[in-house]
Amino acid sequence: MDKERRRFIRSAAIAAVAFASPEFSINSAAKNNMLFSINKHHNSSSKMKLSWTPYNLQLKHTFTISGFSRTTTPVVLTEIEYDGVVGYGEASLPPYLGESQASVIDFLKRVDLSGFNDPTHIEDIVHYVDSIAINNTAAKAAVDIALHDLAGKIIGAPWYKMYGFDKRDVPDTTFTIGIDTDEVVREKTIEAKDQFNILKVKVGGPDDKRMINAIRSVTDLPLSVDANQGWTDRHEALDMIYWLKEQGVVMVEQPMPKNDLDNISRLTEMSPLPIFADESLQRLSDIERLKGVFSGVNIKLMKCTGMHEALKMRNMAKALGMKVMMGCMTETSCAISAASQLYSGMDFADLDGALLIGNDCFDGAKLEGGKIIASDLPGIGVTPNRELNFSHN
Repeated sequence: MDKERRRFIRSAAIAAVAFASPEFSINSAAKNNMLFSINKHHNSSSKMKLSWTPYNLQLKHTFTISGFSRTTTPVVLTEIEYDGVVGYGEASLPPYLGESQASVIDFLKRVDLSGFNDPTHIEDIVHYVDSIAINNTAAKAAVDIALHDLAGKIIGAPWYKMYGFDKRDVPDTTFTIGIDTDEVVREKTIEAKDQFNILKVKVGGPDDKRMINAIRSVTDLPLSVDANQGWTDRHEALDMIYWLKEQGVVMVEQPMPKNDLDNISRLTEMSPLPIFADESLQRLSDIERLKGVFSGVNIKLMKCTGMHEALKMRNMAKALGMKVMMGCMTETSCAISAASQLYSGMDFADLDGALLIGNDCFDGAKLEGGKIIASDLPGIGVTPNRELNFSHN
């Protein structure tokens, strides 16, 4: 009895977080309905059922960064069903992440949620999922996101309200311009410049200045650049950063190889622009060692196992005085909507992943005035916009 009572108290505490949020105004009847919902599911004998389906994202344009190009991105979509309520998740699998649809599905087949009778016990569940195997971070994120969506629907609130965040107190999202010919770069820039307030340019190749000049021929919007480890000489990198600053660039992501922390640290110290970690950063345990090496960190759900750890990373980086950015892979609106729940108050954002594809299978967070704004629907705020055929063990 004591164990069951503790479980109910923990579930009710999640709702209390939502009630206490300055952004969450809710009448007494709604509060009673929310607590009734938590109590109903707490007393249910239902079990969580995890299902999945592979899906291939079709990019609107060929996407080229330092090192490779692609026109598609494989993903695995997940759902967790509990007592008639369904939560959705996603694992996005760009090649450099080292996971595939097959590896994700193999991992998901090992996830047994039958030992948990309350989806709102997120800490316990994600700890168990993380312990199944090392790495597999995107696969773990697919479970984490679906679990947050499910728990939020049971509680009856979007996560940004339960976190106490203002969904409009968010930075503008960048829109990514990949490495390409001058003609294509100008075409992509013209398409984007009236919808976005800042653009992100992939650099790290032999023609970085040409790329910037092509963009500057059609817009004077602020720019961020992402070298994807493409620069190898610290002195040349510093010269390039000074030139980029003169061209209206406001930040630089991962200028040099991820393990070359000594040279990155020296570059950051001398740089007139903030330097953000991307490939050098994976999970929460990495942040403290990157203090003083980078100005800030780019947090991505697919690399850190999902929302639960991303929030901890956000808070730790801020506590260490580092700048914080919310990033993404090429993703559907499912994963983008999950990220949109927790990037309030961050310094930069790159949440254009769903805008780069032509076959988004979810409706969720929307682009408004250059910002990705979370939905007010409960959970992560998404609904499927087409039939998806999920399978399970």
